[in-house]
Amino acid sequence: MKVIICIGSSCNLKGSRQVVEKLLALVKENHLEDKVELGGTFCMGDCVNGVNVTVDGEKHSVSPDTTEEFFQKEILAKVQ
Repeated sequence: MKVIICIGSSCNLKGSRQVVEKLLALVKENHLEDKVELGGTFCMGDCVNGVNVTVDGEKHSVSPDTTEEFFQKEILAKVQ
């Protein structure tokens, strides 16, 4: 599974760094390093919403507060 997080200036202001850190920790906690590839990219063109994250090409809007819920629903549930 490939998860890409926007680290462009708008998403950075909305907390992309915290989202990246939380996702890294959650992947490690759940021992998914060999199943989930995390990456970063600059602007995904949807700056009005929260931090843009794609999971295998499907776009989502995430905030630091919703990262764990997002991980449970969109990553953990689909990778197992």
